[in-house]
Amino acid sequence: MPIPTRPLGTTGASVTILGYGAMELRGAPRAPEIPDEDAGRLLNAVLDGGINIIDTSIDYGRSEELIGRYLASRRDEFFLASKCGCPLVSPPPPATPPYPHDYSPQNIRAGVEQSLRRLKTDRLDLVQIHISPSREQLEANDTIATLATLRDEGKVRFLGMSGTLPNLPDHIEMGVFDVFQIPYSVVQREHEELISRAAAAGAGTFIRGGAARGAPASDKDWSKGPSGVAEGEAERRWASSGIDEVLDGMSRIEFTLRFTLSHPGLSTTIVGTSRLDHLASNIAMAEKGPLPAELYEEAKRRFGADAPA
Repeated sequence: MPIPTRPLGTTGASVTILGYGAMELRGAPRAPEIPDEDAGRLLNAVLDGGINIIDTSIDYGRSEELIGRYLASRRDEFFLASKCGCPLVSPPPPATPPYPHDYSPQNIRAGVEQSLRRLKTDRLDLVQIHISPSREQLEANDTIATLATLRDEGKVRFLGMSGTLPNLPDHIEMGVFDVFQIPYSVVQREHEELISRAAAAGAGTFIRGGAARGAPASDKDWSKGPSGVAEGEAERRWASSGIDEVLDGMSRIEFTLRFTLSHPGLSTTIVGTSRLDHLASNIAMAEKGPLPAELYEEAKRRFGADAPA
């Protein structure tokens, strides 16, 4: 059974509801060390498994170079998204992300052109402004005008924003972004209504954190919760919901991923891994599509106290 697809807003692209996030390919010290050949096998397995969208970033270490090395010959098989505003070289340890970002015309252009070289491609299907800067920062730096020029040059097809509160509502109202990347899962519902608002405005939506970084899985035991949620808070939300009593044999991680896929405003959810077995499992869960309607409504009711009005 193929992975279901959805329109990416009004871009004309059709994307699988499960995308691949390349953050886990960035290598040590912030991700597992993975030999280049294993990364190549994994990236080809992504496409062979039916996923047609890959999300990466300058901020993700060697991920762009690995994608270019192993998938350049298959470039027409997938929608390629990267990010901009990032430092062109990551500061060395002990500096930790998020590093200061630079939204000036010079850095935006240099970043896009560096990504094109690393990815061995002549165009990015989507470039997303990283780390959710304010509207005032964007206007002061002429960031959107710079991206529009790169689009006119054919180096970028669509413009996106990797956005979060408090600036995301302003980003949507600007009316200039084709796609928004937004954090969301059953234990992180703060942006739920904004996903709907972005979709209603005609934008595509990339959901990140849709599997809550795997935190509900039996082999993780909440040791690493979703980004942007206080330590221990996601586990508290899960426990207080009592959701385990209605899963009827469905694994926690399958429920979590399929809950995210059930949001009607979602185009795709970006899930990363450096392991072939996890990739195969993610694909199998995504092929099942959204949750049954009754379970989805019950889950929203049980987790509703933590969702914004």
